[in-house]
Amino acid sequence: MNTARDKSFSATLEQSLTDPAEAAAYIDAAMELDDPAALLVALRHVAKAHGIAEVARRADVGDKGNPTLETVNKVLHAVGLRLSVAPV
Repeated sequence: MNTARDKSFSATLEQSLTDPAEAAAYIDAAMELDDPAALLVALRHVAKAHGIAEVARRADVGDKGNPTLETVNKVLHAVGLRLSVAPV
């Protein structure tokens, strides 16, 4: 990806995570870490890229606390993604 040198990492990450394929790969990579905290951070980054308030509204969830699997699924659906399982 060619980006301007004055662009911050977070701005570049946010922009890339609006692409569903990039967001899916990012969340998948976080899941590979087998660390629930990493998955929550990745999910937060994707939600932020789509506007956290808008995602919470579309998912019909609040933006506080640790999400349940149901909440994770709602948020993923709100940004055009779904949770899946693949063999290791």
